[in-house]
Amino acid sequence: MVDGIQKRIRILGRLDLVLLGCAIAFPGFSADSFAQNEANPAQSPTVLHLNAREVVLPVTVRDKHGALITTLQKSDFTLTEDGRPQVIKSFAHETNLPFRIGLLVDTSRSMSNVMQSVRTATGSFIDLMLPAPPATSKDQAFLLHFDREVELLQDFTNSRDKLHHELDDMSASRQEQYEGTDSGSSGSDDRQQHRSRAGTQLYDAIYLASDELMKSKDGRKALVVFSDGGDRGSKETLNEAVDAADRANVVIYTIYFKGEQDHSNNGGGFPGGGHRGGGYPGSGSGWPGGGGGRRTPTPTGANGVDGKKIMQEIADRTGGHAFEAKKKEDLGAIYKLIEAELRNQYLLTYTPDKVDNEGGFHKIVLKANKDDLTVSTREGYYAPEGK
Repeated sequence: MVDGIQKRIRILGRLDLVLLGCAIAFPGFSADSFAQNEANPAQSPTVLHLNAREVVLPVTVRDKHGALITTLQKSDFTLTEDGRPQVIKSFAHETNLPFRIGLLVDTSRSMSNVMQSVRTATGSFIDLMLPAPPATSKDQAFLLHFDREVELLQDFTNSRDKLHHELDDMSASRQEQYEGTDSGSSGSDDRQQHRSRAGTQLYDAIYLASDELMKSKDGRKALVVFSDGGDRGSKETLNEAVDAADRANVVIYTIYFKGEQDHSNNGGGFPGGGHRGGGYPGSGSGWPGGGGGRRTPTPTGANGVDGKKIMQEIADRTGGHAFEAKKKEDLGAIYKLIEAELRNQYLLTYTPDKVDNEGGFHKIVLKANKDDLTVSTREGYYAPEGK
């Protein structure tokens, strides 16, 4: 048993876990935290303090060639909230804040041919993000896999060994292995129920990871999701999953790999947004840029849901980056790009010019003053109610 949550959580159908008592829309931290860290960089990691009047945005900036830009100041940007100009309070690399990383892996049958490469690349990413030995490290990660159910394999830990152990043993869930069994064959009623619940619970996995695992944590928070983007069977919708990430202040990085059973048409645009993701390798769509609207319709291709566009939208709306692995050998390089982006992320803070005590969603637009720079950040935030 892991404190606060069972070591393995199985979700069969709706995520009927007890929600946290108080929804936290976004964390803030005191203005003094930056000055203290600059004066004494060796001090213990900064702790994000709740502040109802302060918004914190993770920001990544790239030039026209896709290179990370790490020398910018707050004067290099303009910020609006719901179309109104805002004053940027601080803009800096907050390297003392601990990382909170969630690793979400699609283990459905369509991914079976690439699973060993995923284990190897994810293991290398763990080694990059979690220093050794772990005794003094505040950085933590958890491992979750999903197919016909969502299962937490390892809760937050700073131990590489624990994560590697679960990663090495990771496989499709017992229920996934029943897929394809004839519904009229012999077996328990339980197995018949599992067969009738065909699908890959991508949205449920993101919702669970954000709402049940990430929301109560401080620090720099990110999910890394490997999948073909197809969701079949989730009780949560795409919008509900993204909303949960917004409320938890989580950035999502997606890695799209076209599974054996994905035959959707990946060409063309999609409703309500542009191509911000898919910049590596070889997609031709460039590094993230532009922005998508709220409540964007589910992207579709000629043959139904377009998994690649869904993975792009998830990353776009949470301020992350969508990658595509054309072949399994690309995975290691992609994980290294994600590590570099996380290490070079800025944190921006500002105090909204208007008070919202009703928990509304507020659209944010952050632009660099130089036209050849591309800025990635969250599309907005939910104000806390009753503050």
